Amino acid sequence: MKQLVQQLKSGEMQVLETPAPLGEAGSVLVQVHFSLISAGTEGGTVRAARKGLLGKAMERPQQVKQVLDVLTQQGPVQAYRAVMKKLDAYSPLGYSCAGTVLAVGAGVAGFAAGDRVACAGAGYANHAEIVAVPANLCVRLAPDADLKRAAYNTLGAIALQGIRQADLRLGESCAVIGLGLIGQLTGLMLRAAGVRVAGIDVDPAAVAAAAAHSADLAAVRDTAGIEGRIMEFSGGLGVDAVIITAGTDSLDPVNFAGAVCRKKGRVVVVGAVPTGFDRDPHYYRKELELRMSCSYGPGRYDPRYEEQGVDYPPAYVRWTEQRNMAAFQELVHSGKIDLDYLTTHEFPLEQAPAAYDLILERREPVLGVVIRYDVDRAPDRTPIRVAPPPAAGRAGIAFIGAGNYAQGNLLPNLPDDPAVARHGVFDASGPVARRVAERFGFSFCAGEARDILDWPEINTVFITTRHDSHAAYVEQVLRAGKNACVEKPLALNDAELDAIAAIFSEPASRRNGEPVDANPQPSTLNPQHLNEPRASSLEPRSSSASSPLPLLMVGFNRRFAPLARQLKESLRPGPMAMLYRVNAGAIPADHWIQDPAVGGGRIIGEACHFVDFLTFLCGTVPVRVHAAALPDPAGLGDTLHVNLEFADGSVGTIAYLASGSKSLFKEYVEVHQHGTSAVLRDFKQLALFGGRRVERKKLLTQDKGQRAMLAAFLDAVKDGRPSPIPLAELLAVTRATFRIVDSARARAAVAVGPPQPAAPEPTGE
Repeated sequence: MKQLVQQLKSGEMQVLETPAPLGEAGSVLVQVHFSLISAGTEGGTVRAARKGLLGKAMERPQQVKQVLDVLTQQGPVQAYRAVMKKLDAYSPLGYSCAGTVLAVGAGVAGFAAGDRVACAGAGYANHAEIVAVPANLCVRLAPDADLKRAAYNTLGAIALQGIRQADLRLGESCAVIGLGLIGQLTGLMLRAAGVRVAGIDVDPAAVAAAAAHSADLAAVRDTAGIEGRIMEFSGGLGVDAVIITAGTDSLDPVNFAGAVCRKKGRVVVVGAVPTGFDRDPHYYRKELELRMSCSYGPGRYDPRYEEQGVDYPPAYVRWTEQRNMAAFQELVHSGKIDLDYLTTHEFPLEQAPAAYDLILERREPVLGVVIRYDVDRAPDRTPIRVAPPPAAGRAGIAFIGAGNYAQGNLLPNLPDDPAVARHGVFDASGPVARRVAERFGFSFCAGEARDILDWPEINTVFITTRHDSHAAYVEQVLRAGKNACVEKPLALNDAELDAIAAIFSEPASRRNGEPVDANPQPSTLNPQHLNEPRASSLEPRSSSASSPLPLLMVGFNRRFAPLARQLKESLRPGPMAMLYRVNAGAIPADHWIQDPAVGGGRIIGEACHFVDFLTFLCGTVPVRVHAAALPDPAGLGDTLHVNLEFADGSVGTIAYLASGSKSLFKEYVEVHQHGTSAVLRDFKQLALFGGRRVERKKLLTQDKGQRAMLAAFLDAVKDGRPSPIPLAELLAVTRATFRIVDSARARAAVAVGPPQPAAPEPTGE
C-alpha cells in the first residue's frame, strides 16, 4: 500500500510502498478514502523535522535528556544508536481519516465489513491507503455519510472536548482565541448549541472566514479597542468562557483571555500555549478558573481504553473520546454544522508532500487540507523487495518484530558474514518494517508473519515482538522447522511454556506437520492465520524420527558479556553464594509491560534475565524460590527480594528494585565461593578477590553481550551445533520466574517444579 512518511533527520517526505497493516484483535481494518492534515500540529512536526540538529534538539529538550541518560549509563555507542534510530526512521504522519471497513478483528463489536467509519489517533489514523485502528478510536457513520467531511473527525472531537470543559449554557457567550481549524470547528459547534461566539486571531484571513461562518463577532487581535468591543458584545459582563485554540509561545492569549472573561468565568486551554499568566489584575480579582482540555476527551492516553477496548460506563463518564467523535459526526451528518468552507485545498496522496509545502510556506490562505485516496486500488499484501535477494547462506535469517530493542541492540550487532543471509523483516508497523529492511540490508519487508514462515530460504527467525506474542510465534517458527531466537521472556505462563517444551519431545512427523493449537491473540499476530496450514512453498521437513530438531534460543545476553565470561572462568565447580542487585527504576502502572496479559509484569518480563545469569554462574538450574515484595498500593510488586536455591546447593539473591535512585548505576553482582569473591559492576568493571592482589578489569563502555550472543547463536546454526543455552536451562529459568510471582503473592517458598522429561538437545541445520 502507499503511505506518507517523513524522515526526521532530513525532513524529507515521501509516499512509499509499505506493508499494509493486519486486522488484529481489537482493531478495525479500514480502507481510507480521505484524511485530513492538521495544519497546526502536523505543520509543527514537519517544520521541526526540517530544522538542523541543533534546532531539533531545542524543539525536544526532554528527548535530549533521555539521550544524555543513555550516554551516561550505556556509553556513546548506544547513545548514537538511540539518536540515529529516531532520525533515520520513517515516521508516519496524520491522525484523522475516514473510509470503509475491510475487516474486523477478534473481539470487536459494532462494526462490519463495508461500514463507513471515521478514525482517530496518531500512529493509527495515518495518511495511508489502509489503516488498522483500535475499535474505541473508530466511530460508525451513516451509510450515506460524506467521507470527506467525516475526515475532520479527530479535530472535531478535540474542539468538542474543549467546549465540554467550558461548561457553557444556551444563551451564554464565549470567546475563541485562535481561528485555525480547531477554532473554526469550536465556533461552529458553539453556535449550533445556542452560544454566542466572539472569534479572535492574528490572521486576517482566518478572522474573515470566522466572520462569515463560525463567529457572531470576529476581530484581528491588534484591532484598536478590541477588549471594549468584546465587553459590549457580552452585555458589559465579559464572556462566560474563553476557549484558547491558538498555538504560540506567547503569553498574550492566556492574559487576553483573563481580560475579556467575566468574573468567576472559565478559561479553557485547548491549544499549545504557555500558562504562566499574570496573576493580577484579572485572574486573581475575578477568581477565574483555568482548565486544561485533554485532546479528544476521557480515554485519551489510557492504554486500557484505546488499545484494549475497555470502555468507560456512560452513566459515570458520559462523554468519552469515542462518544465525542460520534456526537461530532452526528452534527456534521444532520447538517447542524457546515464544514465545506473549511476545505480550502485537496490533494491526491501522491502529491501530499506538496500539501505540506503549501501549509509551511503560507503562499495563500489555508485552513483544511484534505488528502484523497485511490480507492479502486486493490490491497496488495505481497512482500516488498527493497534489495536484491542475498546469496545463499547457511543461516538464512529474518525478523518478526523490529522495534526499539531490535534496532538498538540486535540488528546493529548482527555479524557481517556472507554465511548469514538477511532475508525478511515483518513488523506491525509497515514503515518500520520497510526502513529496518533498508537500513540493515534485508531483502524484503513483509506484511504478515506468514510471509517469513513460508519463505523457503529462511531457516532462522528472530522474534522481538511484545511479550504476549512470543510463545505463539516460537511455536509457529519451530513447527515450521526453523530455528527460533526470541527476545525474553520465552512465555508468560506454564501452559505456553509446556506447549513449547512438548515440541522437543514430539515425533518429527507431528512436530513438522501439525498446526499450532494455542491462540493467545497477541497484539502483533494475525489470529486469522494461526491455524491455517502452511503454504505449499514451504514443504515439511523429513517426517522421520531422526529429523533434526531446530534450535531454540532466548535473548539472555548477559551471560555472553565479556566480563561475565571472565567472572565465570574464575569460579570453580561447586556451590556458591550469589547476589544480584538491580536498580530497575519505576515504570508507570499503565505501561504495557506492567499488564500481566501483554507484558507479563516486570518479573516475568525482565527479571528472567537475572535468574538466567545466576543459573549461568553456578551451572545448575533453580529448584526453589522464596520472594517477598514491598507493599504496593498499585499491586505491581516490582520492588522485591528473591531467594533462589539451585540444584547443586548454590544460593542466590536477586534484589529487584523499582524504588531506587536514578543516579545509582543499574546492576551489581557479587559471587562468593571457597574464600574467593568477585564483584561485577554494570558490566563495565570486574574485581576478583582471593589472590595476593585484587585483579581488576574495566571496559571503556558497557557491554552486555548482545554481539557475542548473536555470534554464538548464528555459529551454532551454521555449524549444526547445539544452542548456546541448553534447553533445560531455558525452560527452568522461565518456569522459575512464574514461581517468583507465585511466591511473592503467597509469601512462602515455592518449588520451581518437577524436572522436565529428558529431551533430545536440538541442533541447528
